[in-house]
Amino acid sequence: MTEEIIIAGFGGQGVLSMGKILAYSGIMQDQEVSWMPSYGPEMRGGTANVTVILSDEKISSPVLRNFDTAIVLNQPSMNKFEETVKPGGILLYDPNGILHPPTRKDIRIYKIEGALEASRMKSSKTFNMIVLGAYLKINPVVKMENVLKGLKKSLPERHHHLIPLNEEAIKVGLEKVEKVS
Repeated sequence: MTEEIIIAGFGGQGVLSMGKILAYSGIMQDQEVSWMPSYGPEMRGGTANVTVILSDEKISSPVLRNFDTAIVLNQPSMNKFEETVKPGGILLYDPNGILHPPTRKDIRIYKIEGALEASRMKSSKTFNMIVLGAYLKINPVVKMENVLKGLKKSLPERHHHLIPLNEEAIKVGLEKVEKVS
């Protein structure tokens, strides 16, 4: 099994963190992992994306042109990455700020109201964990116990008190994801 994922959005949405947690989760279950971030000099507010590869075999290159899954969190990323999803692949998006939703008919499309649900939880910082939960509902490429280990590994110890809130956010994503087509 090899899963090639692109996660893309604005800096500050937790794009790189979500990728890092997926990567650590893969390591926790003895998978080969690649985590390759890309972001502009603007950081917060600029565009950011991360490529994550999880595999049972050696990974030959972290550089990809097409993906099994695209997780898209803003319109510029939708414009750039919708066409890079392999036929039969998955596109997961948050409709907040998406003016032109995906139109492809040869991929599976899902949406998660991550921004809305984070607002309901009164914690904007849970946004990325809600989206991660939605992805894991669609495609459980890593086990939940490994996601929690990955979360603990990627968060600085001073923020470990937030792990239960993040776990709750993942559960919200698991419950609220919707199939579009």
